[in-house]
Amino acid sequence: MTTEEQVAWLTDQLKQVMAELVQTQEELQRTKGELQRTQEMLQTSKEELQRAQERERGAQVRLAELQKVKTPEPAFVKANKKAKGQEKKPRQKRAAQHNRARKRTMPTHIVEHRIVACPTCHLRLGGISLARSREIIDVPPPPAVEVTHHRIYKGWCAHCQKWHEAPVDFSEQVLGQGRIGVRLASMIAYLRSVMRLPLRQLRDVLRDLHGFEVSLGELVELLHRIRAYAQPVLTDLKAQVRASPAVQADETGWREDGLNGYI
Repeated sequence: MTTEEQVAWLTDQLKQVMAELVQTQEELQRTKGELQRTQEMLQTSKEELQRAQERERGAQVRLAELQKVKTPEPAFVKANKKAKGQEKKPRQKRAAQHNRARKRTMPTHIVEHRIVACPTCHLRLGGISLARSREIIDVPPPPAVEVTHHRIYKGWCAHCQKWHEAPVDFSEQVLGQGRIGVRLASMIAYLRSVMRLPLRQLRDVLRDLHGFEVSLGELVELLHRIRAYAQPVLTDLKAQVRASPAVQADETGWREDGLNGYI
C-alpha cells in the first residue's frame, strides 16, 4: 500500500470516528435533556407531596380540635356534683332471688313428682329433696256457657180471684227482655268495640270456644241494647269533660275534601 492510499484510509477512519463522536454527543445531549425533564417532574412531585402532607397535618389538627370540643348539654340537664369527703363504695351484689332469668309467678297448682326407689337396682332412696322445678304456664280449656232456667211458679188466690207469680228481679243478670246475661254481653261488647272483631268472626268465637250458637241479628240487637244502656253514662262523661277547665287531648290526622288537617 502506497503512502497516498494509507493517508486516504486514515482520513476515512478519522471521518468515521468524528461522525460517531458527533452522534454520541447528540445522544448525550438528548439524555441530558431527558434527565433535566425528569428532575423537573421529580421536583414537581416533591412539591405536591409536601403540599399534601401539609394538608394532612392540618386535617389531623382540625380533627383533634373537634374531638376535644364536646357537644353542649341542654339547659335542663344539671351538672353532676361530686360528693365531698365520700369515697366510692363498692358495688353491692344482688340478692339471690334476683339471680334468675325471669321472675317466677305465683303457682295456682303444684304437682309433685317423687321418686322412692332406684330405677336401676330398685333400692329404696334416702335423703329425698327438691332437685329442680319446672314452670308451665297455660290457660284452662274455655268454659262452655252456663244456661240457667229460671222457673217462676204462680198460684191462684181464691180471695183476689187472680194468679200471683213469685217476685223476681233480673235487672242485675240480663239487659232488658233478652236471654244473654250481663257477663256474656260485656264480653261481646269488648270483642266488638275494643278487639274490632267483625260480627261473623265474633259469632265464630262464641261458637268455637264456648259452644254458644247465636245469630247475627241477635248480636246486632244486643249491641244496640248495650249502647242504649250505656248512653246515660256516656252523656255524663261528655258533660264532665266539657265542664273541665283543661282537657288533655291528642292531635289526630284528619283528611277532609282532599285537604290534610287534624282534630
